[in-house]
Amino acid sequence: MSVVPVSYYLVLSAILFGLGVVAFVFKRNIITIFMSIELMLNAVNLAFVAFARAHNQLDGLVFVFFVIVVAAAEAAVGLAIVIMLAQHRQSLSVERVNLLKF
Repeated sequence: MSVVPVSYYLVLSAILFGLGVVAFVFKRNIITIFMSIELMLNAVNLAFVAFARAHNQLDGLVFVFFVIVVAAAEAAVGLAIVIMLAQHRQSLSVERVNLLKF
């Protein structure tokens, strides 16, 4: 049985994180921005799990649990804000949203 090196997981994590950053910077739809944030959080989770597995410790898995809890809370609050903005502004474009400016 072959073991996949940790560096492969870290490269995949870096690629996923980079894709999330690029999508966050260039996309203008709020839903797509939230999806890119979730992609970046999952890339960090992959790195945590890879290091936890490589060192046979549970610390990384505990961090993953907390990151998943924070991501779920962020998704719930973000989705509530998006629904409110969609109802009042009839648009999910970032340029047209100035309601939360002040």
